[in-house]
Amino acid sequence: MFQRLVDDGFDIAIRNHAGAILSVDFPDQIAGLESALLEPAIPVGELIGSGGGEAKSTQRLRNRLYAEGWRKHNFNFRLIVDGVETVSHSHEIDHVCRSAAGVIALEIEWNNKDPFFDRDLENFQRLHAQSAISLGVIITRGASLQGNMVALVRDCIEQRGITDEAGMIAAFSMKDRTQRQREAVAGRMARGESFAQGFAQAFVADKFGQATTHWAKLKERIDRGVGNPCPLLLIGLPVGVVTR
Repeated sequence: MFQRLVDDGFDIAIRNHAGAILSVDFPDQIAGLESALLEPAIPVGELIGSGGGEAKSTQRLRNRLYAEGWRKHNFNFRLIVDGVETVSHSHEIDHVCRSAAGVIALEIEWNNKDPFFDRDLENFQRLHAQSAISLGVIITRGASLQGNMVALVRDCIEQRGITDEAGMIAAFSMKDRTQRQREAVAGRMARGESFAQGFAQAFVADKFGQATTHWAKLKERIDRGVGNPCPLLLIGLPVGVVTR
């Protein structure tokens, strides 16, 4: 199971017997998920371009999952004792897949602040405890993608021959850079780095830094037992999903 993803460099982690559940109860759903993950590609320019809302790459993956039947759903939980409501929770999950065997909940964390992992895992834990879901899935940036982010951005800038901030804004429709951001790049260049290297280092630290959602931050939480005992499937997108 998931061998196609492993062969393509995806990070895969399976916890709390999720593999057994998926292989027996959800083989068709997992085949659809694998196909959805293997299909989308992220042009490197999209890593740099800015704009409000969700990244285009995430939108494409979401649309592909919607086409496979993984729809958004709001789980509402109420506990009533002797006619009095004592507990009320609502958990919105971005992608839910249902079958006769049960329910899979899935969240994509492409580039949020890393505490969103705690929210997702704790939601999965509560929903599983109430038999609302059979297991939870989280998709995020994988280790190889995170580790190569600076090189991807640097190489893209070099290949386009861009040598200053104005060129970046024109090429990638970026928002105007702040004084702090400009000074960070200028400081790196003063220390001998090329514009492409200096910009890439400063940009990645700002946009895809260590405090954002990526594989290492997810793994930290799993190793601490966050989300237990909910069965979990964790998927990290590899550097190979980026096209140059």
